[in-house]
Amino acid sequence: MVNPPLTTCDGKSIRILSPGIHNDDAGPDFSNARIQIGDEDWTGNVELHVKASDWYAHGHDKDPAYDNIILHVVALDDRRIQRADGTEIPQLVVVLPRDFYITYAQLSADFKGVRCSSSLTDIPRLNREDWLETLAIERLHTKAERILGWLDSLGGDWEQTMFVALARGLGFSLNGVPFELLAKSIPLKYIYHHSDDLLQIEALLFGQAGMLDTSSHIFDEYYQALCREYAFLARKYGLRPMRRDLWKYARTRPQNFPHRRIALLAAALYSGKGFTSSLIDARGDIDRLMELFSWELHPYWHEHFAFGSDGRTNPSPGTLSRASKELLMINVASPFYYAYARSCGNYDLADCGSDILYLLHPEKNTIINAWANAGIKADSAMRSQALIHLNNEYCQKGRCLDCRFGHYILRRQAKG
Repeated sequence: MVNPPLTTCDGKSIRILSPGIHNDDAGPDFSNARIQIGDEDWTGNVELHVKASDWYAHGHDKDPAYDNIILHVVALDDRRIQRADGTEIPQLVVVLPRDFYITYAQLSADFKGVRCSSSLTDIPRLNREDWLETLAIERLHTKAERILGWLDSLGGDWEQTMFVALARGLGFSLNGVPFELLAKSIPLKYIYHHSDDLLQIEALLFGQAGMLDTSSHIFDEYYQALCREYAFLARKYGLRPMRRDLWKYARTRPQNFPHRRIALLAAALYSGKGFTSSLIDARGDIDRLMELFSWELHPYWHEHFAFGSDGRTNPSPGTLSRASKELLMINVASPFYYAYARSCGNYDLADCGSDILYLLHPEKNTIINAWANAGIKADSAMRSQALIHLNNEYCQKGRCLDCRFGHYILRRQAKG
């Protein structure tokens, strides 16, 4: 069968002299291609989309990285496209089998869950394993970049940086941002001035969290003591509390309320030894990290889940559960090792960061359950992190063409 000649949408002949180099990273899909369009030879980049309008949907018209596109290859010619300077880009329409369009419509539909679940088992196992490994490292890299961003904004202070990281980790997904704001609202040196007094540390944290008001819980001696301590310390250090309404409680079990998490953060700071040096000394050893995260709550929180609440009928443990400690290893310790290695050049610590994820149990949540139902089960935290990243950064954002699973499925359909 002879392939029909290629022509642009405005009828000019196209001859591919060299397809260029396929790009797996951000930017145009192919670079340094050589193409003859009409009587002119062009050297530059080539971009592929299902719909021509995706050029604008993806913001390429405003991205200088796409100014050197010499050919736009599409399956659906739904509009003409232009570079940032207004010049029109030659466009080639490639006719694909009907099944390709059906599959693409299914993948790009507004659907919660695993869109490609019916086709996942058709992808070779080696392809799946390779992509999941890449996703896990991509997620670890993203978390490490966030830590390095904090480090830069905090003047290279690793202790203050890890105070922020630990606080955000204790907030988990629901209250991660408020906990981050709490840690950023108070210099760690103020807390270290009172490292031998748990009540004062708690007062600083609860006060900065906006949770203290002398007119409330007037018969609660512990609460009123915190109010008095914070009033003194706030004047001493010129502190201003954050807004109380930032804290979230919806669909949260009482033992995971932010009050108890703040009390745990106080207990962690009361331990005395710097958190950064403790992590470095542990070097990714699971047992030592378990011990590091075994903070003992103030006795008040054994019988309360919030100020004034009475939890004596259902007392809560005074320490974190093993599952919660493992989440801190996943979200705090592992990316710390990766970030610290990049910052200080100690690449043995980077291996500690990834090794932790292979040794820990996978997370249990609705995302992991959805992938398990689709045929991909998580056997370690490394795998569950990959699946969470795949869901959050690809599936939920409709980036099926950037996903190797989606790319494989569509490429197979394109071949008919």
